[in-house]
Amino acid sequence: MRAPRRRTVIKSLAAAGIVLVTPAAGFVGWLWVDSDRGNAGNLSFRNALKIPPLLDPTVDSDGRKRFRLELGEAYTEFLPGTRTATWGANGPYLGPTLRARRGQRVAVDVRNRLPEQTTVHWHGMHLPAEMDGGPHNPIGVGATWQPYWTINQPAATLWYHPHLHEVTAQHVYRGVAGLFIVDDPDADALPLPKRYGVDDVPLIVQDKKIKDDGTLDTSRMNFGGLAITGLLGDKIVVNGTYDPHFRVTTELVRLRLLNAANARIFHFGFADDREFTLIASDSGLSQVPQPMERIMLSPGERAEIVVRFRPGDDVILKSFPAPLGANFAYARLAGGGDEHDVIRFLAADALRPSAALPAALGAPPAAPRPSGEPFRLEMGDFTFNGQTMDMQRLDRVVASESVERWEIINNQAIPHNFHVHGASFHVLDIDGEPPPGHLRGVKDTVYVAPNSTMNLAVSFLPHSDPEFPYMFHCHLLAHEDAGMMGQFVTVSEADRALVRQAVTTHQHGG
Repeated sequence: MRAPRRRTVIKSLAAAGIVLVTPAAGFVGWLWVDSDRGNAGNLSFRNALKIPPLLDPTVDSDGRKRFRLELGEAYTEFLPGTRTATWGANGPYLGPTLRARRGQRVAVDVRNRLPEQTTVHWHGMHLPAEMDGGPHNPIGVGATWQPYWTINQPAATLWYHPHLHEVTAQHVYRGVAGLFIVDDPDADALPLPKRYGVDDVPLIVQDKKIKDDGTLDTSRMNFGGLAITGLLGDKIVVNGTYDPHFRVTTELVRLRLLNAANARIFHFGFADDREFTLIASDSGLSQVPQPMERIMLSPGERAEIVVRFRPGDDVILKSFPAPLGANFAYARLAGGGDEHDVIRFLAADALRPSAALPAALGAPPAAPRPSGEPFRLEMGDFTFNGQTMDMQRLDRVVASESVERWEIINNQAIPHNFHVHGASFHVLDIDGEPPPGHLRGVKDTVYVAPNSTMNLAVSFLPHSDPEFPYMFHCHLLAHEDAGMMGQFVTVSEADRALVRQAVTTHQHGG
């Protein structure tokens, strides 16, 4: 492969310090200019933020809430006067928000009107592996996939996106993605902002490279040039809106932040450094509200924050240079030096009063105690434990409802992150130290800095399937597509003897 060789050369240069000590050769200056993709100060915030519509389900004959998604091609006007070819679900770009309550039975009819097969994965959802929408669930052109399951997890902000082996980056970048919000009675009882699109606002944040004619530039989708983490764009879109603003009408606003980018790591905060409150991470509410001024989210991570506004406020949510923990060259190539304006908030002269945030948000379980020997996963450029993804190979067999300690080791100089399907986890420690406050909730995706080791207590679901696997992978999508993914099955003791090492794909044909 050409890309790994290119990465190996740059890695060798960085390891030798050449990129840091040869400014006379012009490399450092070129690196600084070539990798600058910031937009700070360049926006007019002319466009009202689009709010993804809530998708109304029907109730089928089995009593399930049935949602219908149709994936198709269309055009979107990101930049004034130009049309960009995009993909979407029930619309030209992105998709509607699905919403259901804990205990409800749901089903989704996913109709593929795209020109090629794809999948739809329910990121963060607790459900059987056969319904998960990973690479073993391809949906053929013109076909309909009909997964169904029972919602059985706490209130959380989840999302859906394609997950087809080796082309996930392309499919997500073109626009198939959306939120799936889970509600429960405990969260309902809390005095939190709850009016969707008014004081409970989704922010699906992505970066794009768009040519002057409106074409999506995918030239560095998979490591073209020195794109060590994949494609990084200079155009930020929020809910598919370029150059956006949102008009605030309440004192408190809940922002459901989703990093839906392919590779960019966002470091969110406000231009005036105002404090906000973290109330939830990937898999549910925090135990107590946490005041913060910055929060870093890698691709796939979510955070729910509550922001206080004053009448007449005019403030920009930004992405500041991210503390990636990499050396100068690699941090720069991974976008760590970029600064972006994301969205402008304009508060009305009179704001509707909001209830004060509660002192406690509930009592999520403490980090469970893992059993047995740790499962060690050492990250390479495109590998776990020296192996790239093999669709026919099982990498681990896990007991249903067990808790395991997974040791995630990034000995590389480049950033990675880690996402596991069919489970949630607690971060036990990072390099032997307790995790920072924003990583102490229940997670399913986490940033793994260069030259660091992270121990996770991974809690697996009660579902047992000796044949259909879940995935674990880096959610920097170019890394995933290049092979940085593995798979496991969860099985009951009775089903363990039925496990086969070969895994089959279940094609949903036309």
